[in-house]
Amino acid sequence: MREWWRDAVIYQIYPRSFQDDNGDGIGDLPGITRRLDHVASLGVDAIWLSPFFTSPDLDMGYDVSDYIGVNPLFGTIEDFDALVAKAHALGMKVIIDQVLSHTSDQHPWFTESRESRDNPKADWYVWADPQRDGTPPNNWVSVFGGSAWQFDTRRKQYYFHNFLTEQPDLNFHNPEVVDALLGTMKFWLDRGVDGFRLDTVNYYVHDRRLRNNPPSDWVHFPNNPYEAQFQIYSKTQPENIGVLQKMRALTDQYDDRMMVGEVGEMGDRQIEIMAEYTAGNDRLHMAYSFAMLSHDHRAAHFRNCIAGFLRDAPDGWPCWSFSNHDVQRHVTRWTPKGGSADAVAKQAIAMLCSFPGTLNIYQGEELGQTETDIEWEELQDTANARFWPEYKGRDGCRTPMTWEAEAPNAGFSPAKPWLPVKAPQAARAADRQNSDPGSVLNAYRTTLAFRKSRDPLRFGETTFLDLPEPILGLVRTLGGDSVSALFNLSDSPQRVTLRTELRPIGPMVAMVDGAVPSNQGIIDAPVIELPAWGYVYLDGAAEIAEAI
Repeated sequence: MREWWRDAVIYQIYPRSFQDDNGDGIGDLPGITRRLDHVASLGVDAIWLSPFFTSPDLDMGYDVSDYIGVNPLFGTIEDFDALVAKAHALGMKVIIDQVLSHTSDQHPWFTESRESRDNPKADWYVWADPQRDGTPPNNWVSVFGGSAWQFDTRRKQYYFHNFLTEQPDLNFHNPEVVDALLGTMKFWLDRGVDGFRLDTVNYYVHDRRLRNNPPSDWVHFPNNPYEAQFQIYSKTQPENIGVLQKMRALTDQYDDRMMVGEVGEMGDRQIEIMAEYTAGNDRLHMAYSFAMLSHDHRAAHFRNCIAGFLRDAPDGWPCWSFSNHDVQRHVTRWTPKGGSADAVAKQAIAMLCSFPGTLNIYQGEELGQTETDIEWEELQDTANARFWPEYKGRDGCRTPMTWEAEAPNAGFSPAKPWLPVKAPQAARAADRQNSDPGSVLNAYRTTLAFRKSRDPLRFGETTFLDLPEPILGLVRTLGGDSVSALFNLSDSPQRVTLRTELRPIGPMVAMVDGAVPSNQGIIDAPVIELPAWGYVYLDGAAEIAEAI
């Protein structure tokens, strides 16, 4: 039997910004439960919840102080159980974040570890002596800037932190640490969750010898010095595979559970790691990277990401997404000044649905939501404050969902929300789009339904068409059934001539009383005119005669 996750569409919910039901300006678990009907209406198969665990919130929940506790900001464990029950009743699986590479410095494990060099948890974190001159053990740097080492006066040693100073890294070379983490995962599996999204999955294991990272091949010094190194020793160590195998063995004890890992890496290496971590059937079920979460919107980039994965991991499985809680929203990234955000948004979901693998959608994406412009005084992502204003942090993609355009704070909360709801985002509220057949919201619904109705798009083999920029073309084939898709990734019209005529199909062909939407490809015999951000699905395997 084919596993449910292989053709699933997963909807990411950022709990802090989805729906506030207790009136404190911060989203909560009961609010999510109330809004699950909206999520189900999209036709998705699962939800992924970003962290809701007990945390001091210095990195918005990614600094966990209790892996099996619910942050009171979001509700109670009973609220979580009710959310799972409602999602399951609506036919959706529930995936939760696991932030295992590091804890909060307020976690009881770290409190004990830092007390002395000989207590039972002394080796649960990565500790090292200073160099003779008192400087850190090596040159490793933090993702959030500065040294990745922090001196602790109690142990008179440095501890390692890939992220904030308040997020010490666990020592995965210690089997007791791995067993403890497996125990916390088992808690949630026993509670009925259907899978895990593993945060920074390649950061678990560090080099035992603490060797210096070499410099990267940057030409101009990056805004963030982290990119000035190749992190070949501070993360992505060979021993990581053994940790993943233990996690897989745990999930395999349960029916229909899965793990998707987030690979944090630069350049081509991220696709290689995705392939390595999903090879065979004893590691991750699937992985995703930041490869498609970038500003690179070239056809060659998408083609290379997918083809590279399929080549390097023929028995692995990818998960693709265009936006999440850590990056600028893709509609803003990819829409040129003066361009149509709606056209880009509709093309994006049509393109994503043509890709092989599992798909991720980030909340608000279905509204064609754009990045919110955050002012300094509104900043909440203080972890990245030192990079302001060249990099304004992650707040712009984390602002609240907009439900009702005319309601206070667009229906998210009756109180002042933790991040502002501004007019451009409120204008894209769900209530304005629900009844509009030409809206981005309904484009998502019809496109996802179309993908589900055509088995080649869910299970088929993938062949890329030889087309010049800015046109991406691919054919998905299952048995004798094929579906082709063409996308014009530019704001200039393009023309493609096929060797034989193929019938256009799909949700956009007659979405508005038989009228063709503005960015739907126009068919005239074998000639296809693709307007700006135009696209078309075709019934059959396309063969290209000419593209201009």
